[in-house]
Amino acid sequence: MSARWLEFVIPGDLQAATGGYIYDRRMIAGLRDLGWQVRVHTLDASFPHPTAGALAHAQEVLTRLPDQALVLVDGLALGAMPRIVQLHAKRLRLLALIHHPLAAESGLAPEQALDLAQSEHLALQAMRHVLVTSQATRRALLAYDVDPARVSVVEPGTDAAPLAPRHRGNTLKMLCVATLTPRKGHDLLFEALAPLPPHWQLTCVGSLTRSAATVAALRDQLRRLRLDGQVALSGEVDSTALAHLYAQANLFVLPTRFEGYGMAVAEALAHGLPVISTRVGAIPELVGSRAGVLVAAEDVAMLRAALDRVLSEPQLLDSLTRGAEAVRGTLPRWPHSIALMARVLQNASDHCAR
Repeated sequence: MSARWLEFVIPGDLQAATGGYIYDRRMIAGLRDLGWQVRVHTLDASFPHPTAGALAHAQEVLTRLPDQALVLVDGLALGAMPRIVQLHAKRLRLLALIHHPLAAESGLAPEQALDLAQSEHLALQAMRHVLVTSQATRRALLAYDVDPARVSVVEPGTDAAPLAPRHRGNTLKMLCVATLTPRKGHDLLFEALAPLPPHWQLTCVGSLTRSAATVAALRDQLRRLRLDGQVALSGEVDSTALAHLYAQANLFVLPTRFEGYGMAVAEALAHGLPVISTRVGAIPELVGSRAGVLVAAEDVAMLRAALDRVLSEPQLLDSLTRGAEAVRGTLPRWPHSIALMARVLQNASDHCAR
């Protein structure tokens, strides 16, 4: 089989507006532009907690693939089906795409996290090569006994974006772009903001349907903290509306508990917006020391202090904005990331064929 054929196995809705799916879509389109024949195989959306039917369908999908096919399996499914990939490990050239370890997802019961870690460990042992989206995830896979020599980092890219205007009024306009799930830490942000002077507004862009329980709890929290009038939960918006929100914002905030990379942070920096976020994933490397303030994950007091400083010290916000504008020019672009992905796939295919 030609090394420029790729079978890409992805669970759920490829059009979903999350960082992992955006990455997958951009890579598929970019590889096709480079001449690769990419065939997408969609698995059930119940992954990473698949039903029996979802596992049976995944087995059918892999069974139908021709011998020695180059197969890239998204980690959202891979880690939950170790026995299936082990059955096909000798027949297929299996590669993994890991955005972040499944067990790192917030809100899991301890026994769930342990089961996922053990399952993903077994699945990764069956892979010929592993692709990750950050050095942080590469380091995390050391705990899964994955030889670093079998891991390649292919970071997401960014698109060229217009610089957010430096408008300043009496109200600090903050933007958060993240699906409303426990991992993204909206609850921490609301608690941090509650006692601060009310000279701010926050718009939260992200799906309100992926975790209905989280959204309900956040709405209750906003009512309890009496922040309904200052925080807007806008749901998903189209690209035109999102560009408008970036243009209106003074500050990007993401109090995430864990990230494999931090694509939303990179997008904010591409618009020249300073960032308040957490020291997780690739965010420290993206933001550096000039473009934002980073705090420990889960630390509401530190988050509140960082927000208070930006609210009360206009010169700090000005300095961080200049830093973000400088960082903006150093971000990886999608054509570079896609070309790197193509090289990694080609090299992995050549090596597997030997």
